Amino acid sequence: MVAPRCRSPTAGASRCWGSVVFDVEISMMFGGKGKINSTSHQGGYSHDAVVHALQKCGIRHIDTAKRYGCESLLQKAIEESGVKREELWITTKLWHSDYGYENTKKACLESCERLGVEYLDLYLIHWPDAHVPGKSNREVRAETWRAMEELYEKGLCRSIGVSNFLISHLEQLKEDCVITPHVNQVEYHPFQRPQELVDYCRSKDIVFEGYCPLAKGEALTHPSIIQLAKKYGRTPAQICIRWSIQNGIVTIPKSTKAERIQENCKVFDFTIAEDDVEILNEMHDGRHVSWDPSLIV
Repeated sequence: MVAPRCRSPTAGASRCWGSVVFDVEISMMFGGKGKINSTSHQGGYSHDAVVHALQKCGIRHIDTAKRYGCESLLQKAIEESGVKREELWITTKLWHSDYGYENTKKACLESCERLGVEYLDLYLIHWPDAHVPGKSNREVRAETWRAMEELYEKGLCRSIGVSNFLISHLEQLKEDCVITPHVNQVEYHPFQRPQELVDYCRSKDIVFEGYCPLAKGEALTHPSIIQLAKKYGRTPAQICIRWSIQNGIVTIPKSTKAERIQENCKVFDFTIAEDDVEILNEMHDGRHVSWDPSLIV
């Protein structure tokens, strides 16, 4: 994911949570979304789109994961872009096949090597389900998080967090470990607006990042969203992204096309009226277009 270094007009000053600082800003995900299997799903990756985003759109936040299979490809795109490492915010994620204390530390170093960096700005546990025979998910998550804490303390990860975690998962981690996650990256769009989880994260100083803001395209054909797009002279995608930003969410849409990247970045020169924000808020029906972590204990 990559994010422009510009702020929402309504965001004001940066929000600071411990060691991690976020503006309420847009982010662009470049993890591939091809056929999913146990090793890679890089089918949607576009080298040219990443270079364009970095060179032409001012994007500086790159979000990827071992699961996406494109960390090495991103290294090449970053090098070609000419953007300096210190100007970038690089996030990657730990997949469940590498959970556990020793495996986590090893996987982090391997991700750094593939990305061609000496440190990560943010490292996330990708999913709360551990898939480790003979051990509970809670036990493995705790072991994994202790390794994440060590990586953070050594400076290999400048911030650490989780993805797809619910309140129950976060509460267990709080009881079992020392450092509260800096970030929780979760599905967020008009049909899936987990406000209780958002409020919980804010109460614990956990940055809430929202992915799939377009609901994998489902939101783009909703009559109310189309109507709002016409009202504001914008695209349905821009309405969804702007709505998410105005709700205070660090927003992570995906695109592999240069024109879509530019479109998605043009959301900082208008504001959706409060009544219209509420219309979008009320579209929540609980549906998931990505993974549903509610059955993971």
